[in-house]
Amino acid sequence: MSDLSYPIVTARLQLRPLSLGDVEALHAYHSLEEVARYQFWSERTKEELAVKIAEWAANDNLVLGVVLVETGRLIGDVVLSFKDRAARQGEIGYSFNPDATGQGYASEAVTALVDTGFAEAGLHRIYGRCDARNTSSWRLLERLGFRREAHFREHALFKGEWDEEFYYAMLEDEWRQRQGQGAD
Repeated sequence: MSDLSYPIVTARLQLRPLSLGDVEALHAYHSLEEVARYQFWSERTKEELAVKIAEWAANDNLVLGVVLVETGRLIGDVVLSFKDRAARQGEIGYSFNPDATGQGYASEAVTALVDTGFAEAGLHRIYGRCDARNTSSWRLLERLGFRREAHFREHALFKGEWDEEFYYAMLEDEWRQRQGQGAD
């Protein structure tokens, strides 16, 4: 959304639009099978990432790099896709460099993205989905207050095997309660 201001700043991070200067840092983790394993994409080349960055810049979704304030190093990316404007629905996603995990950066970045979705973009509901085997992803959503709404078993072929997928969501009034604001 063009009416948001960047960067979005947290205690340790900046979330900002990605640029071609980020290709190397993105490639450092987007090229890893362990990162791509549960994503809808396979390991990406630098050339593919350059094309994706241009696509992301041209669409209306928020695709932001997660940068350490202290060092300026890009350690991950987060996305907020606007799925249904009339119903004010959004979907979140995220990928992080494995060498930056376990330090709370994903929690901090996704919290900032969710806050932006509700407070700035005016969403009513934000949801996230993940492979049931991706324990770190669904645990992150639960830590942030998302509620598990569904468990789909063997509902799709994903990368050559039946997948199981969890759906999580948070409503704007639930987010407001977590912020201590109460429902409107």
